[in-house]
Amino acid sequence: MTIEKTPIQDLIIVTPTIFNDERGFFFEAYNQVKFHENGIMYNFIQDNQSFSKRGVIRGLHLQINPFAQAKLVRVLQGEILDVAVDLRKNSSTYGQYFSVVLSGENKKQLMVPHGFAHGFSVLSETASVLYKVDQLYNKESERGIRFDDPTLAIDWKVNPEEVIVSEKDLILPGFNEIDWEF
Repeated sequence: MTIEKTPIQDLIIVTPTIFNDERGFFFEAYNQVKFHENGIMYNFIQDNQSFSKRGVIRGLHLQINPFAQAKLVRVLQGEILDVAVDLRKNSSTYGQYFSVVLSGENKKQLMVPHGFAHGFSVLSETASVLYKVDQLYNKESERGIRFDDPTLAIDWKVNPEEVIVSEKDLILPGFNEIDWEF
């Protein structure tokens, strides 16, 4: 397992060691001991899975304290552009985003800590996304930022004519309108 730091502190890419043979492949998607040895100290309590078609953008979503969620995101099938936005006001990268392509083929994972908004766009015909969280869903603490916010200027790598966004995500506030912090 390889742990790769990103330009944003605490945001980490995890690439498993894959064992291939004539039968197929095997890898450890999550190993708490190895995560802890690398300073990744979350207690994951739930797995969530979504299935989406090309052009879908889910996000940017988060939960505020005390129900903030850390997420370990991976793709079982297909390909997504995974995006995390730093919302930690005391961070030197506050308001910056990082994106990485996660796919069933590359098997990379993104470890999104507390204090980030998270979303993804589907680049393949379909994609199945699985992510672990360390906190249960809490409706009252649910927040989000509009995916096409001009301040963040995220390039979702999706043709604008193909974009599919939920009605709920279309009414989210812009980055400059948020009034909560971590």
